[in-house]
Amino acid sequence: MKRMKVVAEAALPTTVVDDSETTVDQFRSKTIFGFWLYLMTDCVLFAVLFATYGVLHNNISGGPSGHELFSLPFVLVETLLLLTSSFTCGLAMLATQRADKKQILIWFGLTFALGVAFLTLELTEFTKLIHEGNSWRASGFLSAFFTLVGTHGLHITSGLLWMGVLISKVVRQDLTPGLIKRLTMLSLFWHLLDIVWIFIFTIVYLIGAR
Repeated sequence: MKRMKVVAEAALPTTVVDDSETTVDQFRSKTIFGFWLYLMTDCVLFAVLFATYGVLHNNISGGPSGHELFSLPFVLVETLLLLTSSFTCGLAMLATQRADKKQILIWFGLTFALGVAFLTLELTEFTKLIHEGNSWRASGFLSAFFTLVGTHGLHITSGLLWMGVLISKVVRQDLTPGLIKRLTMLSLFWHLLDIVWIFIFTIVYLIGAR
């Protein structure tokens, strides 16, 4: 009986450590799950904006339609930039699995540069439309267009700010589990924006330019 008690006491510290590790893993899992819920709410937001665009896209109020306004080669360049940024973001996450800080910085740096290039082209398109008198106030179609594409652009902007902060953290800090978790959530967010853009490219630009 005494021997069994000693063995049980000797095993106690190991059990406590395992419970602690399990608690940390559960916390991380809950954090990622919570972030997935946030992404789902973003999907709902964009679904509403797409539905609004679907209702208003023919309300041009005698003004120009998408066929007259959209330049498919220009938008195709935007699309290629964003899809490439999704690829480089994926390579960056592969680098995190190897704990390769140099590769993480290279691939996230490229992702950031491609995101800035995409956003610059989007702002150029908006500026051109407004300069030609086709602002969001011109028609229901343009109101829905600017709201949908502009909301996506705001998400890209927030993603770039987030990415810039995390890149600076990777430069200054070790690759802790918490930092890797933040990089993982950033990559999920960025991939979602790429998926949303594919729908925008198809529904707004391809169909609108017909």
